[in-house]
Amino acid sequence: MKKKGVTKLIAALLAVALVGTGCQGQDGNEGKNDKGGGANNVVEVDFWAAPNPTQQAFWKKMADNYMNEHKNVKIKVSPMPESPSSEAGIQSAIASGHAPVISENISRGFAAQLAANHAIVPLDEFKGFDELISKRQMKETIAKWKFADNHQYVLPVYSNAMLFGWRMDVLKELGYNAPPKTYSEVIELGKKLKKKYPDKFLWARADLVQPTWWARWFDFFMLYNAASNGNSFVKGNKFVADDEAGVKTLQFFHDLSKNDLLLTRKATDPFENATAIMVDLGPWTFPYWAEKFPEMKFNQNYVLSLPPVPDDVDPKNAKTFADTKGLVIYASATKEQQQAAFDFVKWVYSDANNDLAWFKQTNLPPARDDLSTNKAFASYLAANPQLKQYAENIPNAIPPVDNEKVVDIQELIGKEALNPVVKGQKTAEKAWKDMKNAINGVLK
Repeated sequence: MKKKGVTKLIAALLAVALVGTGCQGQDGNEGKNDKGGGANNVVEVDFWAAPNPTQQAFWKKMADNYMNEHKNVKIKVSPMPESPSSEAGIQSAIASGHAPVISENISRGFAAQLAANHAIVPLDEFKGFDELISKRQMKETIAKWKFADNHQYVLPVYSNAMLFGWRMDVLKELGYNAPPKTYSEVIELGKKLKKKYPDKFLWARADLVQPTWWARWFDFFMLYNAASNGNSFVKGNKFVADDEAGVKTLQFFHDLSKNDLLLTRKATDPFENATAIMVDLGPWTFPYWAEKFPEMKFNQNYVLSLPPVPDDVDPKNAKTFADTKGLVIYASATKEQQQAAFDFVKWVYSDANNDLAWFKQTNLPPARDDLSTNKAFASYLAANPQLKQYAENIPNAIPPVDNEKVVDIQELIGKEALNPVVKGQKTAEKAWKDMKNAINGVLK
């Protein structure tokens, strides 16, 4: 996860980077990065993969296969530096004139910072972009990634449509055959839980009382996206959030806290131990469970659901947060390198079997609209039924805010709204108003 201190380096580092490189990739880049073909007409492409062995192995294999068919391209896959974070490593590389041609592991918020400083190029301007989107069946998914200037700077690689896990064994004890879908149903369930098991909680999440900016993706934004039917929060430099949905979201957190349904102190494996019966859950959890908690069985002692919604919202329209990252191409590369990188990506995603290989290797759902219906993935999803709902809900998952001040914005959600509401220090209405004013001040 990213840290605020790292992002504070961005302005200074990118200022140095832009002076040093002159954003050469936009104008031909006739300089030190001149690897766009030589005597042998071989284009060299540095590809930085996420600092994750499974992702590095995938891209290395893809690069090797591609180079076997395209002798005029040399793709070097290496892990991006991650000290103190991968974002800082990228910033330092840009500042020193050693940025790669292409990298993965880029969130929408970080991409907004890079795009604002012209450090990455719009992918939609490459010839073949529309064909790529069509071939990979991701038109609906990528539409949510469009930036305020109507360009697409990131190609999402995977999308974790965040869901809630529920201890179905405990729910059945309380008389439920399925998880609750609305706020009032959740509160009713919580009251029954406390009556039968006073020491249990609905949701164990210490981050609810901490201003940790990235934590808002997995609590506030999951519920806000569901309540607002995926309404944007910030667009460009304007706060455009749905006020009514926002207040209802905060009121729900208030009601959970008021009824003693939230455990906000640190706890070890509270969901697995049934100390809490609800948890924000991503598919990366399942390999951990297979190793440490083999007794956790899908559709036996746990099930999955989209976030609950306000009572006047149709649960069928619920959206959620997309934990998702993607690929970008850097402006400091030559035009020839940029095109070679794009052509490589287009080749990878022209075959659904490559996405299947990624899915199997990383457990991260490919960012495709058809993941749950494409025959290429049918047998894998049948063998791993806990992943099917994640696949089905990719089109319902909203990516992070695309604003270069995303860290400040999300810290303010915690400091001004969520944290004080959960602690009983503010009403939902006052918290929303205070947060809105504070965010507007940052956006000016």
